[in-house]
Amino acid sequence: MRSTLSHLECSRPGCAERLSPAPARNLCPTCQSPLLARYDLDLARETLTLDELKTRSRSMWRYAEVLPHAARATRNEGKKPRDRTRPVTLGEGMTPLIHAHRLGERLGLERLFIKDEGLNPTGSFKARGLSAAVTMAKALGAPAIALPTAGNAGGAAAAYAATAGIGCVIAMPSDTPVANVIESRAFGADVRMLDGLISDCGRYIAERAADEGWFEVSTLKEPYRIEGKKTMGYELWEELGGALPDVIVYPTGGGVGLIGMWKAFEELGAMGLVGAARPRMISAQAQGCAPIVRAFEQGAAESEFFADAETVASGLRVPKALGDFLILDGIYASGGEAVAASDAELMAACRDMAHLEGIFAAPEGGAGLVAIQKLAARGRVGADETVVLFNTGSGYKYADAWQAALGK
Repeated sequence: MRSTLSHLECSRPGCAERLSPAPARNLCPTCQSPLLARYDLDLARETLTLDELKTRSRSMWRYAEVLPHAARATRNEGKKPRDRTRPVTLGEGMTPLIHAHRLGERLGLERLFIKDEGLNPTGSFKARGLSAAVTMAKALGAPAIALPTAGNAGGAAAAYAATAGIGCVIAMPSDTPVANVIESRAFGADVRMLDGLISDCGRYIAERAADEGWFEVSTLKEPYRIEGKKTMGYELWEELGGALPDVIVYPTGGGVGLIGMWKAFEELGAMGLVGAARPRMISAQAQGCAPIVRAFEQGAAESEFFADAETVASGLRVPKALGDFLILDGIYASGGEAVAASDAELMAACRDMAHLEGIFAAPEGGAGLVAIQKLAARGRVGADETVVLFNTGSGYKYADAWQAALGK
């Protein structure tokens, strides 16, 4: 199993920038938009099949053909790959797809599923993206990675950097949940606490990365975190026997998971592994920080900065996502929607997941369940449709929010 990574290209429509993966790159040099990894999908389809996957290890790296790592595939028999660097992995991916019978019965949905990303290493879906990003950072010779985070990305970055033996610098808002701070420091990261929002932390990292020699792995400022997160889409395809769900509900802060899954479906289509139909992509946000919801309601192509953002769902507290135009593209193209939940609503939904399905969800997952509740009440989701809710993290990371919600 070797990567068929061929090149990077700009994500902005109309920009024709096309680059090699090396050296380590951040944004498009022409328009400063995110770069996307592209693959030789004709070559990938030769080995990426449902039957072949039955024999592979149960981690996201089972989809090696369409993931970035330094050991590239070649059509020339007998020719060694350029670099045999192995993926930096802690066993991320292949999280359970749970049929939520009791919640579904309450909502009138026969095929409601929860994809529980809280069971990843470091307790969230962020493990996927940072496994891919750190794999390439190490392969490309970066001595250290750096990023801003308001939550789970910090712990994941620190863990994978520790595994890879490279440095890790993290800037966090001063009100980041303490569990995220503790785990990042436990893994040996240089954690810098700042007053302000994640956007302020992002500016701090961006202003220092070049002088300090850090490879910046901020959300969508490098091309590889999205590649790890797109494996959530490949897993759904595999778990559903080569089909895709009708509806995907995804808690959206930076939105890389939603963008990544849409990319995965396009790749599957290009390889002839799925037909033309795509899931309706639903973006779930918190009312205290809902730039995508506001843009969707206005029919806008991009969002505006959401001032005074505040929510207990720290992963959703992203006032303006760098890839907002890609998030909205996916929503519009799929016939999807964007829905906001109050903090009270999303924590009540978390309690429902715990009481009815035994899932201890992060507040972000609760926002997704609220979106489903609201859409079902409006008849926007069919009773027999396959609906997948992503719980993006473990409730164990949010002890303060849960304690307040339980009133104890």
